[in-house]
Amino acid sequence: MNEVYQFLKECETYYLATIDGNKPRVRPFGTIDLFEGKLYIQTGKRKSVSKQMKENPHIEISGMNGGKWIRVEAEAVLDERIEAQKHMLDEYPSLQGMYQPGDGNTEVFYLKNVTAQICSFTDEPKIFKF
Repeated sequence: MNEVYQFLKECETYYLATIDGNKPRVRPFGTIDLFEGKLYIQTGKRKSVSKQMKENPHIEISGMNGGKWIRVEAEAVLDERIEAQKHMLDEYPSLQGMYQPGDGNTEVFYLKNVTAQICSFTDEPKIFKF
């Protein structure tokens, strides 16, 4: 899990895919947090991505860093605890102008049933499951 976290953190921007009805939706994301032994992402409750993850929690993440790329399949699970929101926002102080723990808009989701692959054109893929 730590290697997946570190890779996504170093990407700075990765791409999160959700399902909207029967259509895929992909958007840039930049938050990744390791809290209580789980990977977390953050968004706003008012955003379409929040609604999509609640209706269908199956997501995929993809990003590139240093000639390698990552693919992450997971289920996104909403964690409504203020502690989880605070931990995320402490990791990303630049978001604190838009989000605050317990503001009714900040949402954090942890990833479960994760299968991640770090790949390149020259090395065998590294596969992680947690």
